[in-house]
Amino acid sequence: MKAMILAAGRGTRLQALTENKPKALVKAGGLSLLERLILKMKVQGVTHIVINVHHYAEQITEFLQEKYYFNIPIEISDESDELLETGGGIFKARPFLEGNEAFIVHNVDILSDIDLRKVYEQHVSSGALSTLAVKSRKTSRYLLFDTLMRMQGWENQSSGERIMPGNIQESLFPFAFSGIHVISPEIFPLFTETGKFSIIETYLRLCKDHLIKGFRHDEGLWIDAGKPDGLEMANMLLGNL
Repeated sequence: MKAMILAAGRGTRLQALTENKPKALVKAGGLSLLERLILKMKVQGVTHIVINVHHYAEQITEFLQEKYYFNIPIEISDESDELLETGGGIFKARPFLEGNEAFIVHNVDILSDIDLRKVYEQHVSSGALSTLAVKSRKTSRYLLFDTLMRMQGWENQSSGERIMPGNIQESLFPFAFSGIHVISPEIFPLFTETGKFSIIETYLRLCKDHLIKGFRHDEGLWIDAGKPDGLEMANMLLGNL
């Protein structure tokens, strides 16, 4: 399996901790977020990784060199000149991700016990263009799915804003995106967005005519360690060594 780690963010929510280093190298339970994720990916069958970088990009490269790239092929997608957000970052990494097999995309600051292989297997068996890990949790922005967990739209429950690409009459169910997805390389020719953009924009445009599925993982661990309270929780659970 191939995977992409989205590690280019500035980590502004962690401020003091990311003033002199990238968010990916912030530690949770004694290990950096990046190291934790790479080790998990290796255990769960990932064989090739691409990491996008921007904020203190050279520190990530140096860290990987010190770790001998964890004895796994790792490529760097350099966004030092411009931070491209999730969609732009994935599109820029296209040369590393194209081919005949689907690939995992995972935010570096997400800690979870989700089985990446199960998400991958469901994705492949469903024939979806993309499969998004989602949870029933409290947030302000939700993805909307039908009873078959096909993505149909998006809503911001705080502002009341809603995006519904299709004319859907049935009841829809809100789920929060977990920052983990599996994508088929067939998506690349379908991109019309350029430069800096969110992959959610692309999914919302495509879900009317293409299968974008949700993978529910309501049970188990999921922490957004890119936020101070999330990082504190991670250190409590993992042990701040």
